[in-house]
Amino acid sequence: MPDIPASLSAQDSLVAVMIGISASDRNMRTSELLQIQGIVNYLPIFGSYDTDRIPVVAQTVFDLLAEDEGLEAFLGLIRDNLPEELYETAYALACDVGAADGKLGQLELRMLQEIRYELEIDRLNAAAIEVGARARFITYDG
Repeated sequence: MPDIPASLSAQDSLVAVMIGISASDRNMRTSELLQIQGIVNYLPIFGSYDTDRIPVVAQTVFDLLAEDEGLEAFLGLIRDNLPEELYETAYALACDVGAADGKLGQLELRMLQEIRYELEIDRLNAAAIEVGARARFITYDG
């Protein structure tokens, strides 16, 4: 059994959600990792965050997702440690990381659905968050 921490900080939980969406298709792309790094370096919520925690959080996510019933354990850890007022933030960050490489595969879409359900994100709010992510990561060659 992996050494899973009993609790995470709010910022750890946000990082875990971003890593979880990136790892959901078992192919963490450079664009997704750069997006996570950029978010942690830029957003005010991470202003006092110790970035040395990222590898620890990442290993926790990988260990959980490798287990039987790991998705449920991962989502439970997030739900139990993330303040409710950050639920939509977590979903928005997951959408941004998922969209960073320009495409969302079925496994990433399924993970977003699970996060949305676990965090009880209203469908209208979820749609607005998703449209925002799509608008931020659209490409145009014209």
